Amino acid sequence: MKEKRVLYVSSEVIPYLPETEASSMSYFAPKMVNDRGGQIRIFMPRFGNINERRHQLHEVIRLSGMNMVINDLDMPLIIKVASIPKERMQVYFIDNEDYFKRKATLTDENGDMFEDNDERAIFFAKGVIETVKKLNWAPDIIHVHGWMASLLPLYLRNYYGNDPLFEDSKIVTSVYNQSFPGTLDEEMYEKLQFDALDDSVISSFKEPSYLNLMKSAVVYSDGIIKGSESLDSELESFIDEQDKPVLEYQSPEDFADAYEGFYLSDILNEKEEA
Repeated sequence: MKEKRVLYVSSEVIPYLPETEASSMSYFAPKMVNDRGGQIRIFMPRFGNINERRHQLHEVIRLSGMNMVINDLDMPLIIKVASIPKERMQVYFIDNEDYFKRKATLTDENGDMFEDNDERAIFFAKGVIETVKKLNWAPDIIHVHGWMASLLPLYLRNYYGNDPLFEDSKIVTSVYNQSFPGTLDEEMYEKLQFDALDDSVISSFKEPSYLNLMKSAVVYSDGIIKGSESLDSELESFIDEQDKPVLEYQSPEDFADAYEGFYLSDILNEKEEA
């Protein structure tokens, strides 16, 4: 992985949020690349239950200050950063007072999904891409984890399809058995329409279910990793039907060589280094 640039975009990363399959691999995969000589950037939402003082988050003024237009509203983008102790890895946090100040991640105290989770996902995807553009850091691979990050492939290939910074970037999506009940806001389709995305690209979001979000991510990715040992049968069948590289589930203890080989050989079409 020497000198390769890998951008990790995740709904969750340890140690900032509790340990799950997604949050664990969003830490261990970049650590592997970092340890093997690659360059990494990690992005996640700055959910309000992340303890900023304990994790020493601080705002990056030169990256903050942009406005993301979400459903015809200007939403200020705040970028914060923290370093994972002992690992020489920085994590960038996408923040906004309206979307991420509440002291929770995806659900309220009753366990109900927040009504604006669709807008938060749109804001997160666009915020990551705009920040990477401002960093002028062209990734070889963009690795997406979790449904909150699942709109990034769609936006990168369509809304930002002509941006030269990402011209050679390959997208990998890890799919986990971490879904949500029901659907996101029923007006999500109209909100995506506001960004002038073609109907053929977003028609499935007329029913913004977990399955349809992940299917969209799969369609606009160059490769897929099965991040859980078992997945929804419909989603697993959809993945297997795609004419693109798929890496089967790898345990946290044994993933490193398999991920590196997948990145280099299947995604970048390079010979794996000895």
